[in-house]
Amino acid sequence: MDLNELMVFTRVVETRSFTAAARLLAMQKSTVSRKVAALEERLGVRLLQRTTRTLGLTDAGQALYDHTVRILADVERAEQAVAELQEQPRGVLRISAPFEFGMQFLGTLIAEFLGSHPEVRAEVVLTDRVVDLIEEGFDVAVRVGPLVESSLVARRLAPLRRWLCASPAYFARHGVPLDPDELARHECLVFSGSATPQWLFARADETRRVPIGGRLVVNNFSMVRDAAVEGLGIAFMPVFQCAAELESGRLVTVLEDWTGSGPSLFAVYPTTRHLAPKSRAFIDFLKERMDPAPWMEAEAAVVRRAMATGSR
Repeated sequence: MDLNELMVFTRVVETRSFTAAARLLAMQKSTVSRKVAALEERLGVRLLQRTTRTLGLTDAGQALYDHTVRILADVERAEQAVAELQEQPRGVLRISAPFEFGMQFLGTLIAEFLGSHPEVRAEVVLTDRVVDLIEEGFDVAVRVGPLVESSLVARRLAPLRRWLCASPAYFARHGVPLDPDELARHECLVFSGSATPQWLFARADETRRVPIGGRLVVNNFSMVRDAAVEGLGIAFMPVFQCAAELESGRLVTVLEDWTGSGPSLFAVYPTTRHLAPKSRAFIDFLKERMDPAPWMEAEAAVVRRAMATGSR
């Protein structure tokens, strides 16, 4: 069986497009179509179901894809093992990251990484939009999970639990909630524009989904934090967004045993290209610097306080 045809077929499946696969492989679209057709002819089965709008796999196509992915991965690992013996990280590293995480942490991390790898240049795009790594030419993206793209490899960097907090002045005026359900009578600072905002809490084996409301709805955690410091309401946010305010006492936590059922932070990269030494070096660097994550000491302080005083 022609390994080149298998690779072309796999790229068509993963990009869900003959056009995108041709662009990725630097081929003519007609060449991509011809190689897939030749593979189908050789096997005597239809591998792809094509319509004007969609591209799907037949049962035979799915079986072939599942085996081919493993074969190509082994080939890539073999090539990479040889290449890494001779190559150092070099070239332009294109990175996408969430805006607020990038503003708080990525500048320092990038500076340290570039200082250790003088042949690497970095282009960083801070955006809360989920970029298409393949179509837009990114090498690595930092994302908040859970992740659903099957064509991406994800490496977990750090947890992002969320905590309830507000200013001491707010609690002095409105009282301290002793149970998540009591948040219904409080002014809550709503992140994002959901029509029916709610917060999801977890404690041991118990979870609770609590509807909340408030006068401020915003898609920026920095504004949520600032509004909480000013006493506008209760915020529910990752500690890395408010670690300094918690340490100074401008914000205090409540219901510490009810942490937010939050996602994790991941480094992701596409499986449809060879992982260059620059990308691998950066991912390894991020993993090392996030173990522990910069905000974990603030998390530990919250936990110590809860153990010492009991959750409110």
